[in-house]
Amino acid sequence: MNDNGVNARRKILALASIVETATGVALIFDPRLVVWLLVGSNAPSSDILMARLPGIAILGLGLACWPDADRSADNASACRGMLVYNVLIALFLVYLFVVGHLGGVLLWPAVVLHAIVAILLLWTARASPRATSLS
Repeated sequence: MNDNGVNARRKILALASIVETATGVALIFDPRLVVWLLVGSNAPSSDILMARLPGIAILGLGLACWPDADRSADNASACRGMLVYNVLIALFLVYLFVVGHLGGVLLWPAVVLHAIVAILLLWTARASPRATSLS
């Protein structure tokens, strides 16, 4: 991968890592607010405290996918993990809206953000001469 592709991937991974780390921390400390912002007031309140569990996992994902300190590293593993997460979470949020009829003020912005991150990660993978091992 050329230097521009490596730098682009590093920036995308850093942004995604910051967003996911912040989301994980928010879910750990105030799951009711995050759930309300994403799915609205129709969420079952008895399950909201369990949102801390995925909050811990999302925090771990954000930290694990932080770009390597080596500026020449292609971060293929972090890219794969963050790509799979972003594709699946975007689809799951759409599912919540379509099937569960849930939607808060941040649902669609979250869908768009995750879809854009996934597209950008795919784009940087295509810039790699060895296809960046995404398969």
